[in-house]
Formats: sequence, C-alpha cells, structure tokens
Amino acid sequence: EFKLRAGHTLPRHSHPHEQTGYLVSGHIVLTIDGKPYDMRPGDSWAILPDIEHGAEIIEDSVAIEVFSPVREDYLP
Repeated sequence: EFKLRAGHTLPRHSHPHEQTGYLVSGHIVLTIDGKPYDMRPGDSWAILPDIEHGAEIIEDSVAIEVFSPVREDYLP
C-alpha cells in the first residue's frame, strides 16, 4: 500500500520488475512510456519491466501495487 500526497511527483524511472497497481482513492496522472493516463479510484495499471514511468499526485491518494519478481528493497 502506498500513500501519496497531493502536489508530489514520483520522478520517471524504470526497474526490472513488472508492476501492477490499483488506485483505491484519490487522483493521479500516471505517465507510462511517455503517455499520460488520468487515474481515478477503481482504475488499475500494468507496467512491463524496464519501461519508464512516473506520476503526478493530484489529490491525496492510496494505491496498492504488486511487483514481480519481489522488490527486495521494499521488504521489511
């Protein structure tokens, strides 16, 4: 679960993990491979490995994301 604050930007980046997500609440603009997607509660996404992506947080938001393989840097 990721809690995202309005006004913040997640810089564009890429990683070797496949990433899928679901927006529980809020509003974000997710940019995947240079294309913006307006995401609202109930929307989901899938990002292939090594594809550049980032986000602009429009409203305070909560997203659930899953990575495959597991991101070791996110383990407790």
